[in-house]
Amino acid sequence: MDRAAPEPADRSIVIPAESLGDLIAALKSEGYQVWGAQERDGALGLAPLAGAADLPRGRVEAAQPGTVTLVDGPRAAFFDHTLPMQGLKRVVYPAQERLCAATDAMTLEEDPVEAPPLAVIGVRPCDLAALNTLTAVFEAGPFVDGRFRQRREALFLVAVNCMRPATTCFCASMNTGPRAEAGFDLVLDEIIDADRHDFIVTAGSPRGHAVLDALSGENAAEADLETARAGSRACAEAQSRGMPERIEVLLKESYEHPHWSEVAERCLSCANCTLVCPTCFCSTVEDRSSLDGAQAERWRRWDSCFGLDFSYLHGGAVRTETASRYRQWMTHKLSHWHDQFGMSGCVGCGRCIGWCPVGIDITAEARVLEASEQAA
Repeated sequence: MDRAAPEPADRSIVIPAESLGDLIAALKSEGYQVWGAQERDGALGLAPLAGAADLPRGRVEAAQPGTVTLVDGPRAAFFDHTLPMQGLKRVVYPAQERLCAATDAMTLEEDPVEAPPLAVIGVRPCDLAALNTLTAVFEAGPFVDGRFRQRREALFLVAVNCMRPATTCFCASMNTGPRAEAGFDLVLDEIIDADRHDFIVTAGSPRGHAVLDALSGENAAEADLETARAGSRACAEAQSRGMPERIEVLLKESYEHPHWSEVAERCLSCANCTLVCPTCFCSTVEDRSSLDGAQAERWRRWDSCFGLDFSYLHGGAVRTETASRYRQWMTHKLSHWHDQFGMSGCVGCGRCIGWCPVGIDITAEARVLEASEQAA
């Protein structure tokens, strides 16, 4: 499926906010499960939606380094919140899954992939970029991960262009948002003013056009589209964080910088940043056997470069200090990822900032390195 090759002319319609449930119903009638952000235990997570009422309407994140809480926002918007705790990664690349099993009859059976048609509504542009990044990792090389591909191809993506940023967002500096240009089946712009509360719905793929045709709405006027574009521009301008433009080169020149030891004094090596990151893909494989020896299983689960055993080679671990592990994560994410995959491994979502228990801010650490270079 090629979402980057839509029908000859993308079509946009305007629907009233109360018709958002009609979109969810149309997706279900096409055979999709529908997931979206829901509030659980004071945080946002992706979960099945019964209807539009399940969305965290009117709620926004109060995000700071080390803290993400939900509070009431100033208006009854469906999508003034920004990001669930984890993005699409957990959908297309589960935290753990059984790959195969062997029995005492010495037969090996690969587990089938569970990839039901799934529509996710409310996907942000940075998470679309993250899915594109993971696709480059798992599908663009000589060895294609078929399990990932099947799950990705089963997705129907309903994106939402951002009209307000969380304080931890920095997608504008990474050129991944706040407006989606491709990679979606449908994209929504939520327009609210004194006289209206509407959605502009735009199709971005043949499947998206088919769902759009099932909705009742007037074609969007150019004034509507410009209102939406202006909202995204204002969102970009409101972002207070950003990544230095030279970070790719700067990190390669900062291998021995003393700041890594300063970060290590704060870092817990807990791996929270890699778990919530929408592009971190490291994994390990475990072989498990039943107590009676009748069956052996092979599982794949997420791993993290912050673990001491992650860099274990014969005789011991290579990165024994927290400083070297943090340096590895940040340098790979922002620098060597370009060498491997032709793009950055960071999409500017800011999750690592908010979910770090001690509030380490990747953009602030990058600025320290930049300031040192400028002072030299």
